[in-house]
Amino acid sequence: MIVATTENIAGYRIKETKGQVFGVVVRSRGLGGNIVAALRSIMGGEITEYTQLVEETRRHAIDRMVQNAQAMGADAVAMMRFDSSEMGNTMTEVVAYGTAVTLVPAQ
Repeated sequence: MIVATTENIAGYRIKETKGQVFGVVVRSRGLGGNIVAALRSIMGGEITEYTQLVEETRRHAIDRMVQNAQAMGADAVAMMRFDSSEMGNTMTEVVAYGTAVTLVPAQ
């Protein structure tokens, strides 16, 4: 499965547009992680506990989006984007979305 942030995918042309696909994940850091992150925020710099949480959440959202695209019969997702928001003080929502398409080699 090709996942691209671009409208066109090099070496291919879009044969069919299957429709919109997305993957949504809502994650929460545990109490222990929040305490460690709060202590790190006092010192400044990167809070690796949250960085890791966001990276894992984005990967999971992409995986769900790809599963949805495959269920629609697509072999690629074009114009993939992320959106994220916080829910309360401890939860992060991440959405990966794009357009499911089928491709053929460019001629």
